[in-house]
Amino acid sequence: MPRSTNPDRTPDAATSGEPTDSTRQRIVAAAKEEFARHGIAGARVDRIAKQARTSKERVYAYFRSKEALYAHVAERETTALVEATQLDPADLPGYAGILFDHFTARPDHYRLITWGRLELAESADNTTSPLQATIAGKLDKLRDAQRIGLLDPAWDPVDVLALINQIAMTWAGQPEIAAAAADQAVDPSITARRAALVTAVERMFPRPD
Repeated sequence: MPRSTNPDRTPDAATSGEPTDSTRQRIVAAAKEEFARHGIAGARVDRIAKQARTSKERVYAYFRSKEALYAHVAERETTALVEATQLDPADLPGYAGILFDHFTARPDHYRLITWGRLELAESADNTTSPLQATIAGKLDKLRDAQRIGLLDPAWDPVDVLALINQIAMTWAGQPEIAAAAADQAVDPSITARRAALVTAVERMFPRPD
């Protein structure tokens, strides 16, 4: 990516001529781990810098504040989520399974976005954010599915999307029950947990014949 087009860099960092791309990548990777573990308020830039093998000053040369760094990391993670979890309105149970797979493989992603929801509540009201644009696109797909008979028109699409997302993230959002399931479930496997939530979505929003 050309340096002149990067909004996160200060003019000094953008014109230094130093080969700093790998440093920036290390900062972002370290920040993702730090924010997922400690949240925004609890994250420390000095720990991020140490993990990235650089200095606090270098971190701030790329990102003007800790909040700006979090915003960058969160946007990257949201983009990865969107790309990995495409919604097929003809297979909503399958979509729930894909979401489950994503958050099972990347529990740090769930923690990262949850911290943002808790600490940056005002960002949820930003109707121009990439995440809101993604939500709007999914709602349009659901409306189209209703128009052509793939989805029961009695449902409000916003309820469909909210319910599926919540069901798919049931285990990511309740680690204490997941821990209990490991000892007390009839079948403690991840496969059984996935099958249960896919079945729940199937009963609510069956695949069209």
